[in-house]
Amino acid sequence: MKDDLQIEVHETVWIPMPDGTQLAARLWLPASAHETPVPCILEYIPYRRRDRTRMRDESMHPHFAAAGYASIRVDQRGSGDSGGIMLDEYHEDETRDGVDVIAWIAAQDWCDGKVGMFGKSWGAYNSFQVAARRPPALKAIAPVMGTDDRWLEDIHFYGGVLANDNFWWGSIMQLYNAFPPDPEIVGPDWLAMWKARLEGQRFWPAMWLEHQTHDAMWRRGSVSENYADIEIPVYFFGGWADLFRDTPFRIAEHLKGPVKVLMGPWAHLYPHEGSPGPKADFLAETIRFWDHWLKGVDTGLMDEPPLRFWLQESVAPAGAHAERPGRWVEEPSWPSPNVSDTVLWLNDHALGTEGEAGPALSVCSPQTFGSAGGDMCSFAISGDMPTDCRIDAAGALCFRGEPVSEPLDILGQPALTLNVAADRTQAFVAALLVDEAPDGAQSLITRGFCNLMHRHSDTDPRPVVPGDEMTVTVPLHGIGYRLLPGHRLMVQIGSAYWPILWPAPEPVTLTVATGRSAITLPVRMSAADAPAPRDLPEPPVRAKKRPITKMREGSMDRSIHVDLTTGIETQRFFLDGGVFGPVGEIRLDEIGTILGDISDRRYSIHRDDPLSARAVMEQTSKFERDDWHVRIETYAEQTATATEFHLVSKLRCFSDDQLFHEEEKTHVIPRNGM
Repeated sequence: MKDDLQIEVHETVWIPMPDGTQLAARLWLPASAHETPVPCILEYIPYRRRDRTRMRDESMHPHFAAAGYASIRVDQRGSGDSGGIMLDEYHEDETRDGVDVIAWIAAQDWCDGKVGMFGKSWGAYNSFQVAARRPPALKAIAPVMGTDDRWLEDIHFYGGVLANDNFWWGSIMQLYNAFPPDPEIVGPDWLAMWKARLEGQRFWPAMWLEHQTHDAMWRRGSVSENYADIEIPVYFFGGWADLFRDTPFRIAEHLKGPVKVLMGPWAHLYPHEGSPGPKADFLAETIRFWDHWLKGVDTGLMDEPPLRFWLQESVAPAGAHAERPGRWVEEPSWPSPNVSDTVLWLNDHALGTEGEAGPALSVCSPQTFGSAGGDMCSFAISGDMPTDCRIDAAGALCFRGEPVSEPLDILGQPALTLNVAADRTQAFVAALLVDEAPDGAQSLITRGFCNLMHRHSDTDPRPVVPGDEMTVTVPLHGIGYRLLPGHRLMVQIGSAYWPILWPAPEPVTLTVATGRSAITLPVRMSAADAPAPRDLPEPPVRAKKRPITKMREGSMDRSIHVDLTTGIETQRFFLDGGVFGPVGEIRLDEIGTILGDISDRRYSIHRDDPLSARAVMEQTSKFERDDWHVRIETYAEQTATATEFHLVSKLRCFSDDQLFHEEEKTHVIPRNGM
């Protein structure tokens, strides 16, 4: 069919893989592409192009087609309506299929043989990974909020410490991996396809927990293992409220081909939907990029400074921000000639320009330290950004600097060098860089973590010798930040960070040597003769989204509850609407499918007992249309002893309210430095 943008929309096209598996795709074509072939833009992810990402896809792909590109959205093997089984994220099958998909695209009569690839999060990962295979038709990639290194910067481990996102996101995929194909697309065999999909799955949080060191599984798909594999141009988009904040600095330093970076204030959203604002016109920016590398049109994009960062200013702490004040700055390279290191020493509860010998300072953080931390990866849902660090400050060692008289611009990756001892064989450090306002409010600037059992190696954890002093480096996540006059820097150090990190088996006391520990700040000095950056206007209002009908309003609950009789603190995040907010239940009117998701995530712990830690995730999803009624229910739970992790996974699937599939599994996994 043709729509008002003079493009053809092909609801489903089938892409055959060499092993006979068929991958399902949705295709947008300029009406003239059959007579005059055009380059193609590929997005390749597992989140169901037919329904779950339908509205989001339509905010991008038709506009690429209207700009003279074929644009195709492919469901990965084992997801959506595609055949096969999805065995893991970034599996060898996925990358190999990606290469084959590109070869298929390049051979179509509507394609001129040139392909660009983009995607956010998962799609950013596999854009890097497929590019590293060097398919000849792939000419450029635009990854959005993903990583080059699955060990250093992923949802599994932060600073070598087990992240609860390993459990949470794995539980999300427990649900997504159980979704059925659409019978309207795949036909009467959909039930058999669904059964094979269900029986072929593993519980990913447990599978990932079997790899607690930097082993081959994490190296798989980490393009940082050999940056030389990527030779084509890369335009990376990221956000300071997102998880993936170090990748842009690494790729700008190590990739040898053309690299551009745009880092805004955004959460885990595309820049044209970006929150906190200001938004940026991602579509216009990438079309300039595609025009240059796929059509040979000199758009001037590559003549501009390659690296652009939003230098966000001090704001009052809050669990959500509609806007982040600041300004755009540009750099010619990374490391930048405009950025130099400033060292501040951790003295007796103070930050100083010189190290001053003082008393050793100790802290044993309550297990609830970190309750103000929000999520490591914000989705711009109210309450998921860090709140006032004063909530936790009593459980940390605090080092305050003097109020600054001039703005202090930080751009890059701060690092904390600690001379520290621990009183247990297993311990980690949580380090926060904080902006303390004149009124005392404390806003998180950035943070980082260090598993002390990994002080020598991420592949061979070694127990800590209690009482022995160690020198360790705690890298903090990259940031662009302006500290305003009258504000002061503050470093907080804790021995726990719940619920972002899974706790060590025992309460830990850390002892820091003052006068010999320091934080290194990448401080930016403005180049006096640097031209002002090109304006990045807010995205214009484009074609309306396809119609939907709200079937039920959504709701959410993000709260901390303390049981005063037991001492158990529970953080709850309930969403009637799924991962991206309380959208409730909707009908996609164009295809008549009703979607509904409910998730309930609960993290509980006693402030004195790390072995009381418990994570639970319960989810329900439904698909309804005419005579198609499907419901999926999942339950996941994680606890631990001093030596083992214990996980429970449950799955129940219903078709027409009849139980179609049921399973319950327990998983016991030895702890290995986690």
